Amino acid sequence: MKSVRDLLSKIKSPKDLKNATDEELKYLADDIRKFLIESVSKTGGHLASNLGVVELSLAIHSVFNTPKDRIVWDVGHQAYVHKIITGRRHLFPTLRKHKGLSGFPKRCESEHDCFETGHSSTSISAGLGIAKARDLKGEKYSVLSIIGDGALTGGMAFEALNHAGHTNADFIVILNDNEMSISQNVGGLSKYLNRLRTDPKYFKVKGDVESLLNKIPAVGKAMYKTAGKAKDSLKYFLVPGVMFEELGFTYLGPVNGHDIKELKVVLKRAKNIKGPVFIHVITKKGKGYTYAEKNPDKFHGIGPFSIESGQVMKKKNARPGYSSVFGNALVNLAKEDSSLVAISAAMPSGTGLNEFAATYPSRFFDVGIAEQHAVTFAAGLASNGLKPFFAVYSTFLQRGYDQVVHDVCLQNLPVVFCIDRSGLVGNDGETHHGVFDISFLMHIPNIQILAPKDGAELVEMLKYAVSLKGPVAIRYPRGESDDFTSISNNYNITDMKAEVLTKGKDVCFIAFGKMVRTAYEATKRLQEVGIHCTVINGRFAKPLDEETIISECLKCKNIVTLEDNVIKGGFGSQVLSLIHKNKLYDKNIKILGIPDQFIEHGNTDELMKVYHLDIEGVIAHVKEMINR
Repeated sequence: MKSVRDLLSKIKSPKDLKNATDEELKYLADDIRKFLIESVSKTGGHLASNLGVVELSLAIHSVFNTPKDRIVWDVGHQAYVHKIITGRRHLFPTLRKHKGLSGFPKRCESEHDCFETGHSSTSISAGLGIAKARDLKGEKYSVLSIIGDGALTGGMAFEALNHAGHTNADFIVILNDNEMSISQNVGGLSKYLNRLRTDPKYFKVKGDVESLLNKIPAVGKAMYKTAGKAKDSLKYFLVPGVMFEELGFTYLGPVNGHDIKELKVVLKRAKNIKGPVFIHVITKKGKGYTYAEKNPDKFHGIGPFSIESGQVMKKKNARPGYSSVFGNALVNLAKEDSSLVAISAAMPSGTGLNEFAATYPSRFFDVGIAEQHAVTFAAGLASNGLKPFFAVYSTFLQRGYDQVVHDVCLQNLPVVFCIDRSGLVGNDGETHHGVFDISFLMHIPNIQILAPKDGAELVEMLKYAVSLKGPVAIRYPRGESDDFTSISNNYNITDMKAEVLTKGKDVCFIAFGKMVRTAYEATKRLQEVGIHCTVINGRFAKPLDEETIISECLKCKNIVTLEDNVIKGGFGSQVLSLIHKNKLYDKNIKILGIPDQFIEHGNTDELMKVYHLDIEGVIAHVKEMINR
């Protein structure tokens, strides 16, 4: 047998797995886990989910042949092993770094990545589309969609399952179930029944019996129909996955997701079955690393950490994160108001709601990966006198857009959207940057849009939101909260006014949210070279404080808006519209924000520098305006 390390070093493409024995693949799985732990401990990334799919990934690539066969990974953060197998192991030191290896499937990165993913519950729809395109073009290859048990809760997944069963396309769905467990007895019976039902001899006998019974005059068809009913009744008692059977799938499983030999047998059978197939695979999230097994949520997405202790390497003297500030404030507000409730879409930890859930379990609702449902559920709560706060990442609120429009804003219901991870979020890249929320909320009637300059202002905005009778969105970035308390003593939000932090005659900065700090620091530097600036903390993108903004703009020739949202339809666009409405045509105006493109992955500070939205970039923009 080849040495384990020698085998891993020779895996340049899936073809290199074809001649490996099951025993070699078993040792290779152990070696890949060691590699993942060592690599992710340095770069950060999604560890627990990838440790759980090592054997599944090896089995899939042993049986199927990418890039001809197509694999769609739901969400995609569990595709690290797939990337190792498909020749990208040497790139792992650059994982999630700017211009480095993406943490998700990327079509431009490898021919083995057939579809890009980042949000959950999309893989079955995409895989079915690929399969039907294959059929229409008369091509021959297999299509697999791998989806987790959490992602399967998304409504889109069930819509796709329903359609797949209707089309009867040759298509394989693999459920990577890392939470459910089954007893030994049920597992043994399940394996036996699945072998019976997928064995070619069974299908031949089934066809022969059907043909024979249907040929019997007068009673044959009735006999076959009765036999079918008896079979279905037995199936409801004995066969797991009957729901998927009723949707039109051949159900196989549950299968031990860490037994390569068993996985390969089932995958080979699935490959030869006509019509849609559903394979139920049981795995353990974080398998092979004790800390990840015990705390899979912590090691779902993690920064660099110590392998020995499992502890994340944190900065010293770090300020509390915005999510933490939000969570603590909401607990305090709930003490004063019994009608306040909190909602999460499978992200209570990430959005800072763990303490609220523990303190007020009956007033906390985790609806699973179901943002559309979460929004309308919140609307229902609000329509009956409660005050729902829906904490959601900016990128995931996009999925509930229609519900925000029709179910919340149209009825002017007091739902509070606490939009975490707004702006650039860094290493997860295009699918996770929260740079569209201002633009897609701005044009909806009735909603207010706010962003705090620091943690203390976020707390005041949450207090303000409790008092409102209509919808409000409060957006705040990922990471440490800022602190302006030594600079500003004005934290009054109730008058809906912007805040003037500094005054100058040369340039008027009108900044929103996180970018207030950038404007303030740029102002201090510009003052050193004789350029004096006004800094306005916008606070409200909708409604704008028109009086304050116009009053200050009248005093400056040069006006610069700053935001960490796309420029099109964003905060700066509203300021520009206001200036034109007031016929201030003699002003030089610069709108700074995210350009009209999808922003790649990388460290947030580095990305801000690349797009000239850091302090140096803003200073350069101002000097260019002055010189021009």
